[in-house]
Amino acid sequence: MLLLQFSTSHYCRKARLALGYKQIPYQVENLTPGLHILRVKPLSGAYTVPVLLPQQKNCPAVVGDSTEIIRFLEDYQPDPPLYLEDAIQQKEALRLEDHFDEFVGTAARFVYYQFRANEGKKIDPSLMSQAVITIVRLQYGINANSAKSAAQKIADAIAMLSEFWQDGYWVGDRFSVADLTAAALLSPLGLVPTYRRNYPWLFDRITEIHQICNEPLPKNWQAGLD
Repeated sequence: MLLLQFSTSHYCRKARLALGYKQIPYQVENLTPGLHILRVKPLSGAYTVPVLLPQQKNCPAVVGDSTEIIRFLEDYQPDPPLYLEDAIQQKEALRLEDHFDEFVGTAARFVYYQFRANEGKKIDPSLMSQAVITIVRLQYGINANSAKSAAQKIADAIAMLSEFWQDGYWVGDRFSVADLTAAALLSPLGLVPTYRRNYPWLFDRITEIHQICNEPLPKNWQAGLD
């Protein structure tokens, strides 16, 4: 299988965590933001990554969007499952996945790139890195005000998680798509010292989930502790 991705995208990380959890061998093709359209648009008809090319018999040629990738992987290789057996619990897990995809993941992007453009610039001050950060901030309208609003959404999400993640799973009594999604989409905040200091339990759990899914932690993860 081949995963078309941005190496720093937390939505692509979500797809990688799912592939790793299911122990499915795959390769990645890292694309350049902006130029990626030339690669993915003819394949998926969309402008976003991740895009999975299963390259297997009796499989679709292309699967776009992290949620659809997980749905495909559940059919392709049901064990170990990311979906829950109980229908009510599974409905809730999918609701939480959708909520994080639509609101929390985007909020994390705002907070992370605002941080990287200011006090976090020292993490990687290279011209290439700073150019990508500038492009992303312009593309999404990331500034001090929008990042402040996004930070409130993050605070609400962490408050929801705190009730469950400190001693169990978010839905039901085992690991599911809800836990995986939260770990992936909050992972950029691991580089922000304020979050690392205030919520050590959160990043302990994110680290644990990366280990479960055989996925390396984000680059410069240690910088969040400095």
